[in-house]
Amino acid sequence: MSAAGPLHGIRVIDWTILQQGPVAGAMLGDLGAEVIKIEEPGAGDAGRSLSVMDGTVMWPYFENNNRNKKSITVNVKTPAGLDLVKRLVATADVFITNFRPGVPEKLGLGYEDLRAVNPGIVYGEASAFGSEGPDRSTRGHDLLGLARSGIVLAGGEPHYPAGAIGDQMGASMLAYGVVAALLARERLGGGQKVETSLLGGMVWLQGFQVAMHLMQGGPPRPATNRNARNPLYTWYRCADGKWLALATPDPDRHWPELIAVLGRPDLAEDPRFVDHASRLRHTEECTAVLGEIFATKPRDEWFRRLGAAGSVPFGPVNDLADVVVDPQVVANRYVTSFTHAERGELRTVGFPVTFSETPPAIHRPAPQLGEHTDEILITELGMHEEEVSRLRHEKVI
Repeated sequence: MSAAGPLHGIRVIDWTILQQGPVAGAMLGDLGAEVIKIEEPGAGDAGRSLSVMDGTVMWPYFENNNRNKKSITVNVKTPAGLDLVKRLVATADVFITNFRPGVPEKLGLGYEDLRAVNPGIVYGEASAFGSEGPDRSTRGHDLLGLARSGIVLAGGEPHYPAGAIGDQMGASMLAYGVVAALLARERLGGGQKVETSLLGGMVWLQGFQVAMHLMQGGPPRPATNRNARNPLYTWYRCADGKWLALATPDPDRHWPELIAVLGRPDLAEDPRFVDHASRLRHTEECTAVLGEIFATKPRDEWFRRLGAAGSVPFGPVNDLADVVVDPQVVANRYVTSFTHAERGELRTVGFPVTFSETPPAIHRPAPQLGEHTDEILITELGMHEEEVSRLRHEKVI
């Protein structure tokens, strides 16, 4: 079996901007696909110049979202540019886009347009709110998908979770759909259109909460440390200011061991805490008692004691600085490194799935704008250098 990646030999035309679409393309590239990114001449993907409020260009944003790609600049609003894209699609297996529903069709790059060129094309479309419904063509970015999905209110008060998780989840769903459609094409024949959205991805990410609401009625109570649904499924602050998480979905089994570790076997006789149902009725009292105990010793000491006891599931509550050096993150290559020609050795997010025979890899950094235009037009489409020069003079590329 080849070690070049499970999608080696698959060609992807990536007409995407910012994050949701580009990350899907990068994921396919990590899996070994050849990914050709189409960008607007002169400006390119808006993610190239995305800035924070102080004016600092966030170059890691584009770098991480567009690794393992080649870049070709094409003005798709010109007949000659549209023809170039369609000629590339004729050689490809996949076309992905995250422009608003209706925009590709207006420009002649909708699914029906490209299926006419290549009946086997897998056409992946990512949107903000889905391809159906009254808001199908509404502009939307990460925060709007998060807000509409309910996750912003998951803690009771509006809170913006870690930045761009809606984009990241939408990208993962798009890549997942594309891979499934490629398998269907191999087994059944023919391409198809695959669609996902920020909203759809975030509703799916909250599957447990949404299903509980639909099947049992009423929204789940927002969980904080003080009103945890299960005092053994929450987090506690230790003496050194670090946080420890407990995760015991079978609390009656683990309660005796936990209170022994905490040095409070007497809590077994407290009628408020005698079993899980009692602890649920007295959640605030229980978490307050446990919180006072955990606050008496540093986290490493509690880790040592819990580890020695053996069965209570526990772990650290990490911030990002902790995450990137966490031994499990490092050992499983969830953070990886690659060599950039200009910036040297860089660390970035690794691929979250491992393959024993066809491992994912970062085999090229994000491309410079239009870096591969001439190479692709000459090598893949058989153009002469004079023709490429003419197209550049006419601002088609």
